[in-house]
Amino acid sequence: MKPAPFAYLRPSTLEEALAALAGTQGAKVLAGGQSLVPLLSMRLAAPSMLVDINALPDLDHVTCDDDRVRVGALARHADVLASSAAAAAQPLLAMALSHVAHPTIRNRGTTVGSLVHADAAAEMPMVLRLLEGSVDVASVRGRRTVPAAELFAGPLETTLAHDEIAVEAFFPALGPGAGVAFQEIARRHGDYALVGAAAHVETDGDAVTRARVGYVSASDVPVVVDVTDAVKDPAGDPAAAALAELEPADDIHASAAYRAHLVTVLTPRVLADATDHARRRARERSTA
Repeated sequence: MKPAPFAYLRPSTLEEALAALAGTQGAKVLAGGQSLVPLLSMRLAAPSMLVDINALPDLDHVTCDDDRVRVGALARHADVLASSAAAAAQPLLAMALSHVAHPTIRNRGTTVGSLVHADAAAEMPMVLRLLEGSVDVASVRGRRTVPAAELFAGPLETTLAHDEIAVEAFFPALGPGAGVAFQEIARRHGDYALVGAAAHVETDGDAVTRARVGYVSASDVPVVVDVTDAVKDPAGDPAAAALAELEPADDIHASAAYRAHLVTVLTPRVLADATDHARRRARERSTA
């Protein structure tokens, strides 16, 4: 199947791109295109215009401040994965990105594009929520910051207005005493996960003070569950606490029951790995 007819614009400035979006009902932004183009080909999306932002300057950066990793709208997954500074500041980025599709896809697909595509089967929307990051968006009305908790409105839907462009994402750096871990189960490496899980654990000495787990392919939106109470309770069951807030569903890839089973398998694994990571980092700081 071929895409429905559409107009095409490749602006050279952000202002030109924003004006085109504001002035054309039904226009969509094209960055990496690894999510959008298949939808066009299957006619699951039929925009009146594609606004190709690949010629815009200064949007392909991956930089680290003291407390966060900044990823521009045109930074490819491969660029973020290859950044040693980003991996040092926030190790969960590299952990998760190594599971995103295949090298060919990562070489073209953009991390910010994945965020605004808002696929609950994708790794990066969940990572942004788990890390309590944010996205900066621009329009002809100005610029605003959208916290990850307010970004995802429903399946493949965000709270961005039709004339807004996500220009940058912010992933908080990993704090002292914190650790992260990521695992997913897929039929083949690079396929969409049947279920994926990432943990973010904060510790004080040997004690866990906060524990949160984010899930891929376990609900129709990216979901993060605070399992701190279950982790602190010797008789607690973090996986059961998570399942109470998840909505695994049947599809052609797996049954809801199997996805629920994978949640019970992966949750304790990533919590244990994240706790070990936090304690290992603490030991390394104490001996530095």
